[in-house]
Amino acid sequence: MAYTYLQRIGGNWCAAANFATKNVLNPATEEALREVPFGDGADCKLGIEAAAKAFPAWSRRTPYERAVALKRTSDLIRERLAELAHTTTLESGKPLPQAKGEWGAAADLFEWFAEEGKRAYGRVIPSKNPARRLIVVRQPLGVVGIITAWNFPIYNIARAAAAALAAGCCIVIRPSEYTPMTAMELVNLLVEAGVPDGVVNLVNGQSSSIGQEMLDNPLCAKIHFTGSPRVGRILMDGASKTITRLSLELGGNAPVLVFPDVDVNQVAAAAVVAKFRNAGQVCVSPQRFLVHRSIEAEFSEIVSEITTKLKIGNGLDESTSMGPLINARQRDHIEQVVQQSVAHGAKILTGGKRPAAQARGYFYEPTVLADVAMDSPAFSDEIFGPVLPITPFDDTAEAIRLANATRHGLSAYIWTNDLRIGRQASEALEFGLIGLNDWNPFATEGPFTGWKESGIGRESGPEGLDEYLETKLISIG
Repeated sequence: MAYTYLQRIGGNWCAAANFATKNVLNPATEEALREVPFGDGADCKLGIEAAAKAFPAWSRRTPYERAVALKRTSDLIRERLAELAHTTTLESGKPLPQAKGEWGAAADLFEWFAEEGKRAYGRVIPSKNPARRLIVVRQPLGVVGIITAWNFPIYNIARAAAAALAAGCCIVIRPSEYTPMTAMELVNLLVEAGVPDGVVNLVNGQSSSIGQEMLDNPLCAKIHFTGSPRVGRILMDGASKTITRLSLELGGNAPVLVFPDVDVNQVAAAAVVAKFRNAGQVCVSPQRFLVHRSIEAEFSEIVSEITTKLKIGNGLDESTSMGPLINARQRDHIEQVVQQSVAHGAKILTGGKRPAAQARGYFYEPTVLADVAMDSPAFSDEIFGPVLPITPFDDTAEAIRLANATRHGLSAYIWTNDLRIGRQASEALEFGLIGLNDWNPFATEGPFTGWKESGIGRESGPEGLDEYLETKLISIG
C-alpha cells in the first residue's frame, strides 16, 4: 500500500506551517530514507484546535461505535504486518522479527481497548438521604497530546492512543524525529479504519516548541510522554504553571537477581536474548545483573560465550541478532559508559568497542562487564544500550539492597526456584513491574507502571483506560 508521509491536521495531510523538512536516516547505513515535514509549535496549535473541534462529536459516540474503528485498525495492522515492520526496521534499526512483534503488540492494544472502552463503568451510591440519588459517571478528558520515544515507535504510541481514543478523547501525536514514518503509517491506518477527521492528528517537529504548546494551550487537557527523566522534569515544571495533567514513562535501571538454585545455562542463555533486544534500547531492559557469588563465574562465562556469537548487522538481514543504536550520540554515550565503568574497576569480558566489520551505521558490540561496582555508570545510570554488567552478591538481603539502590523503579527480575525467596524479593523490590522467573512482566491486559522517578500514571490494562477519563458525581435531589 502507498502511505502518506506528511503531517495530519484536521482532515488534511499537510506540510509543516514553516515548510521545513528533515531527513529520516537509516541507523544501519546512515543513508536518508525519506524527507518529511519538520514543524514546530505552530503546527501543534493547529492540531490541538482541530482535535478540540472534533472532540464533542467523538466523545458523544458510544464506546461501541468507537470500538468499530479501533478494531478495524487492529485488523489492518495484522493484514499488513510485514510492510509496516519493514518501515520500522528501516528507521529504528531493530531486527525485523522484533519490529513485527512490536506491531503485533500494537494490534493487540487497539483490539483490547476497543473492548475495554465499553467497560468505563460508573456506579450508583446508596444515599443516607432517601430523597437523593448519587450517580458516578466517567467521561473523556478531552484533547490529549502524545509525545513518544524512538525505541518503540509504534508500541509507545499505541499504548496511549488506543486507550485515549477508546475513552472518547481526541489526540495530537508528536513522534520522535528519528522514527516518524512508523507513526505516519499508523495514522494512515486509523484514517482508513474510519476514525473521523480531527480525532487523530500528527505533527512532526521541534520537541521543545511542540511540548510547550501542549503545556500552554488551554485546549490540551493532558500530555502523555515517553522519554528521558530530564524532559519529564521540564514537563512537570511547565505543568505546574498550567495544571495540565501528565502521564510520564521515564525509563528504568532494572536489576536482575539470579540466585544459585537456578539452571545457570538456561538463565544465562535467556538473559542474553532479553538484554540485547533492540540493542538494549528498552526501558524495561534487564540491566544490572546481580548474581550470587557461588555461580557468578559460571554465569559470566556462559553469557560471554553466547554474546560473542551474536550477529551484528542490518535489521533486514534474517541472520542479524542485534541491529545498530539509533544515532551517533547514543553510540557515543555507550562508549563513555563502558570507558568510565572500566575506570571504576569493571572488566570487559567481551565486546567493548565498535565492530570493525561495520564501517557505516551506529553499531556497538554487545558487551559484557564483570566486577561492576555500585559507583560505576553501568550500575548507577540507565545504560539504554548493549551492555550487560554483572555484580556479585552474597545473600538475599544484599541482593535486595543492591537492586533498590536506584532512583528508577520501573522493572525488576528475579530468577529462583525457591518460593520463599521469590516471594520475599518480589515484595521487597521497589519497582512497578516484577518478573519472577519471567523476562516479560507486562501485558496488554495488565498495568504498565513505574515507581519513583520512572514515571507518573499507568498504561495498559483497565488502569490505562482510567488515565483518560474524568470522574463526575451527579447528585439528584
